[in-house]
Amino acid sequence: MLSLMPVNLHARESVRVLLVPFEVHAEEELNYLATEIPKIIERYLKEAGAAVAFLEIEAPNLNQIEAQGVEGLRNLTLKEGADYILGGSFTRIGEPFSLDAYLLASTGSGPPSNFYLEGNGMEDLLGSIKKFADALEIKLFKRERVVSVKVVGNDRIEVDAISQNIKTKPGDIFLAKSLSEDLKAVYAMGYFEDIRIESEDGPNGKMIIFNVQEKPTVRNIKFKGNSVFEDKELKENLSIKTGAILNIFQIQKNIGRIEDLYKDKNYHNIAVTYDIEKLDNNQGDLTFEIKEGKKIKIKTIDFDGNVVYDDKKLKKLIKSSEKGFFSWLTGSGELDREALQQDIARLTAFYHNDGHIRARISEPQVEFEEDWIYITIKIVEGPRFKVGKVGVSGDLILPEPTLLSMVRISQNEFYSREVVRNDVLRLTDVYADEGYAYADIYPSIKTDEESFTVDITYAINKGKQVYFERINIRGNTKTRDKVIRRELRVYEQELYSGRRLKRGIRNLYRLDYFGNIEVDTVKGSTDDQMILNIDVEEKSTGSFSFGGGYSTTENYYLIASIAQMNLFGRGQTLKLTGQIGGRTNVYNLSFTEPWLFDIPLSAGFDVYNQTRDEDDYEKDSVGGGIRLSYPVWDYTRLYLTYIYDRSEVYNINPNAAVSIQELEGLNTTSSITTSLLYDSRDKLFNTTEGSSHRLSIQYAGFGGNIAFTKYTAETGWYLPIFWGLTEFLHAKGGYTRENSGGILPDYERFYLGGMNSIRGFGYRDIYALDENGDPVGGDKFVQFNFEVLIPLLKDQGVVGVLFADAGNVYGENEDLDLSNMRHAAGYGFRWYSPIGPIRIECGYILNPRENESSGGNWDFSMGGAF
Repeated sequence: MLSLMPVNLHARESVRVLLVPFEVHAEEELNYLATEIPKIIERYLKEAGAAVAFLEIEAPNLNQIEAQGVEGLRNLTLKEGADYILGGSFTRIGEPFSLDAYLLASTGSGPPSNFYLEGNGMEDLLGSIKKFADALEIKLFKRERVVSVKVVGNDRIEVDAISQNIKTKPGDIFLAKSLSEDLKAVYAMGYFEDIRIESEDGPNGKMIIFNVQEKPTVRNIKFKGNSVFEDKELKENLSIKTGAILNIFQIQKNIGRIEDLYKDKNYHNIAVTYDIEKLDNNQGDLTFEIKEGKKIKIKTIDFDGNVVYDDKKLKKLIKSSEKGFFSWLTGSGELDREALQQDIARLTAFYHNDGHIRARISEPQVEFEEDWIYITIKIVEGPRFKVGKVGVSGDLILPEPTLLSMVRISQNEFYSREVVRNDVLRLTDVYADEGYAYADIYPSIKTDEESFTVDITYAINKGKQVYFERINIRGNTKTRDKVIRRELRVYEQELYSGRRLKRGIRNLYRLDYFGNIEVDTVKGSTDDQMILNIDVEEKSTGSFSFGGGYSTTENYYLIASIAQMNLFGRGQTLKLTGQIGGRTNVYNLSFTEPWLFDIPLSAGFDVYNQTRDEDDYEKDSVGGGIRLSYPVWDYTRLYLTYIYDRSEVYNINPNAAVSIQELEGLNTTSSITTSLLYDSRDKLFNTTEGSSHRLSIQYAGFGGNIAFTKYTAETGWYLPIFWGLTEFLHAKGGYTRENSGGILPDYERFYLGGMNSIRGFGYRDIYALDENGDPVGGDKFVQFNFEVLIPLLKDQGVVGVLFADAGNVYGENEDLDLSNMRHAAGYGFRWYSPIGPIRIECGYILNPRENESSGGNWDFSMGGAF
């Protein structure tokens, strides 16, 4: 409630004031103030309610009247029909000035009222005139001044907070209009249910009292009738909290929030009201009463204006859909406003990419009728334009035919906006690779309305060639600058290259030292200079991992490793691995320096100790190796590895195969392996694109009794398909033969089975048979893997996988028969977790043999970071 009481202000008749020019006494030319000062006073007095008239009278005439004294001025006032006459003078000597004025009533016999003000500098003149006008207002209207302003009745709201909204202050003129504005301002705070303004007469003026009654506070917030959302979820979306003041405007605002929540779930018939239960201590319980109504879905999606493409075709292009029979399972018929806007963009892009360059798709009309939603999309298809002449113009850094060969739009029959846009990006990359970082390329489109063709000319302004002035590496607190710079492929003071820069950033990601890499380029000190800023966010490069599995051969096994991939920030790798199983124990220590002598020559060594308990023998091995590799082509490295191994075979089963019997005692292997590896994968785990291929030849026979030659080849392709899915195709094969002067041991032959070969089978469960039918390793094998990688939680790095594997191992007297392969299929999950990669996969044997189970065989591996 708003009220002004009891102020007791009465209506008054307007006071008529006659203003005459002021006399001006100054050393400089300020005669304009003779009329300017009265006109300013006139404006203030009119605002206060006076009827004011300015008498333009010549100075000699005015002086003559003033010389007659009070009677002369009263006669002039009566003649002009005014109640008062106001005149005076302005005097300025140096900087100080003074205002002297008189106010004389037209009736009565008393002397005039005199007013005097001083100021220092012309900048104070306007303020002085305002004070002068206030004093006149009090005199003319017999106004009173405010001597005090108090606030009473408040409990929770501080007086200072209320006073900030009250403009009337002690010393101000007592005006009902000002108090009315103050009343509205305090009420607008939203904290008060009732406000009353009272005034009392004091010895020196008016005492103003703001008597306020605070609104109750919220003790509890309750909901009735809600089933779609729980109370907790509704409360989380409210701006009103327990203890807040019960403000009707805030309540209405929160009703809107609740309604929006329901409408987002397609409950468009939602109705929300509220009830307040008043309690003691100025508190209340707020209850929102909700009538949810039924969930409504899309009944029809109609297209208006489409001729070339029917409704069925267009509906396949959009995400929004009509309610189907299985909508409870598929979610069809749900209205998503954001998705609907994206549908308009999809339709527009479809038409523009199929020659309809003037197609227009209107905003969808969404109508709600009872329990259904009806959507209408209006389309203006326009004519379909074919591709006419295609050319390039402007600054050509390559012959025109060469540039046109990179343009794809000329291969299209109809115009496509997307193809043109990709052409621009392709040409921009070509120019960027030549140092033209700021090349401006835009397509000029010329349409022929008669033949419905489009001529496209790619206009090129190459700009200046740009050089890297500086390359700033930031954020690396552990990794040394040179480790980062050597991967970049771009260098300071060299020509800009967009392709090499992209490749360098990809190299940094492949190091797996950084969680995030941000690249920013800014202009340097001149137009042909650029500053490259690379901000890296380092992550833990030390890791531990463990994994395990179960097979009929190994029974169980556990694998653990601890590694540092960025030792001392130098990019070196140190790794210790151990495996403990029912039959195998392995310990391996390895070290790798990726840039020996500060050139891309990788060098490393391995030492190991292995104990193996096979079905027919036991083997203890001790050995080590030296590794070298060097890049020979893009993404391609040549490897050279030397291995020396001493293995003792003992406890041989008398019934074992002859080839195994021959291994009893000490066996020494001295071998060299040459490998050629191509690897363009974007990431080492959860890869989405790229490929990896390896060809290896191992020759053993540089001393010792072991002599063989082994050939292996492997290829893997990651292909993005649709909906963010990735297809992985992998094949691997190998062949080995015994060299003269030595033997080929069983442990150098081929076995398959397990996580990284044929899943569903246990480790080394796929083997060959010798002439006696005894299990042995094969001298050749083939392996094929097919996977579909499904991003489940992309931001969290969770991926589902469906796979099918095939392969087999073949003995010396067996042909490589691809029709006799073992088959398995299954599914699994992979998570690039904060503690490292985790894999869990289950495979099923599709063609089980006697004593083999087709049931799922689980394998898992887990890792962590420190």
